[in-house]
Amino acid sequence: MTLAIDSTATIWRKHMRKFLTNGEELFGTMIQPILWVVLFGVGMARTVVSAQTSGTGSYVGFMLPGIVALSAMGGAIGGGMTWLDERVRGILKEYLVAPIPRVSILLGTIGSTVSKAMIQAVVIFAVGALIGAESGGSVLGWITAIILAIGYSIGFSGLALAVASQTDDLMAYHAMIMLLNLPVLFLSNALYPLRSLPSWMRIGAMANPTSYLVDGIRQGVLRGQEGEFPLWLCLVVVGGFAIAGLLLATRAINSMTRRK
Repeated sequence: MTLAIDSTATIWRKHMRKFLTNGEELFGTMIQPILWVVLFGVGMARTVVSAQTSGTGSYVGFMLPGIVALSAMGGAIGGGMTWLDERVRGILKEYLVAPIPRVSILLGTIGSTVSKAMIQAVVIFAVGALIGAESGGSVLGWITAIILAIGYSIGFSGLALAVASQTDDLMAYHAMIMLLNLPVLFLSNALYPLRSLPSWMRIGAMANPTSYLVDGIRQGVLRGQEGEFPLWLCLVVVGGFAIAGLLLATRAINSMTRRK
């Protein structure tokens, strides 16, 4: 047990040290969600009446959870790229032959991705507050939102690692992941309310875990934003997505181990 924890922490520290010392990666990771909030949020707020979104809150507040989801997806894609790079350079092979539990490789990699997503989420809400989003909610509401964000990050990270395990080509990885990336964001309630969608899109959005992450965060921490799903259902769906992502990533590691 101690070995597993130490190995996980070591891999997590390695990835986080690379992230924090790489100025280009750090700048890009921070600036992307800020641009989404400022440029897209403010621009759309001029054209979207808040009564058409949810409750009495502003559109900037309405879209903030969607930007959290977008950042989590972006971080997961970056984690998959790191995984693919380490596979191609043989670093992952060294992990696999090392006397450490395989689960440590998985948890260390996913843990660093989740950590980056949480840093981005703090930046997103800070910027959103500066341009008019009204945060609120109880301590329990904030805890629930954090749990949802972590669970969603875990699920998408596992999915990205599974995809990155199936190819040795970076362009092929991006092609496969983009097939998931855009529908996951736009076929949800991240940027518009479910009731404004046509029926076929509404069905797709209700099958999308992103919708439950976004709705749960809106209910938990944003003033004037009403929920479209029960909060318990948001937790169940996002929790199931996290488990599914972990299972996919575990299967990918086991498959690579057999190939080695």
